Amino acid sequence: MQGFRFRCLESKTKIQRPKTKARLYVIDMAGKKINWYKYASPAAFYPLAGKMIPWFAIPAALLFVVGLYIGFFVAPTDFQQGEAYRIIFIHVPAAWMGMFLYILLAFYAGIGWAFNARLSSMMASSLSITGAMFTFLSLVTGSLWGKPTWGTWWVWDARMTSTLILLFLYVGFISLQAAIDDPRRADRAGAVLALVGVINVPIIYFSVEWWNTLHQGATIRILNKPTMARPMLAAMLIMLAACWLYSIAVVLVRLRCIILEREQNTAGIAEAAV
Repeated sequence: MQGFRFRCLESKTKIQRPKTKARLYVIDMAGKKINWYKYASPAAFYPLAGKMIPWFAIPAALLFVVGLYIGFFVAPTDFQQGEAYRIIFIHVPAAWMGMFLYILLAFYAGIGWAFNARLSSMMASSLSITGAMFTFLSLVTGSLWGKPTWGTWWVWDARMTSTLILLFLYVGFISLQAAIDDPRRADRAGAVLALVGVINVPIIYFSVEWWNTLHQGATIRILNKPTMARPMLAAMLIMLAACWLYSIAVVLVRLRCIILEREQNTAGIAEAAV
């Protein structure tokens, strides 16, 4: 009986399932599979970023021209604020971009910290300069708008103060990364600051609803009908699209510079940079 069991055990064979890896790919016009996982490497993403930049920079320039023309020459004059209201075609898209780019910065910084993804951390560093620029532009244009509207350049309004804090968070992120020589340590420290500071973004957005402020409420809402004339709304949306495309192009340019700086000893980068 024992021998029978022994023979039965020997007759058993282990079935090994083939090991397969899930791959993310698309099929191009020629029917070839393009694996996108390879672009998680800075050396592989560097040439792709260079090819993508013109596709965003050129439309951004065209949309800026169209949006500014509609906003300053086609849109009607506001019956309360007069011609001074036209600064919103720069102020509002800049304010939106400043907030959203910080969310992207925190997202990429968190991914880079959690998964040790170098390209994500580099993307966060690249986003910081553009986000700080848009936030500074929103504060400046807000002051230019506030002087004829409120009679003063600056008030410690809830939205203006929280936007100023957002600018300090950007500057703190940039300064913290510049103060630490080791890039990996700098990325981790910046990620902590970015993730903690992201709580300020909903405060900026809902500040006009939570507190009694001088700043007007949202003019464009997703679920409600806009309270703007169609030319005004068209100029606003075109300028927002232009800022989006501009941000992508500039971030990719800066990302390529960061990749060259950090990965200069990588063979793939050396070949792509030639």
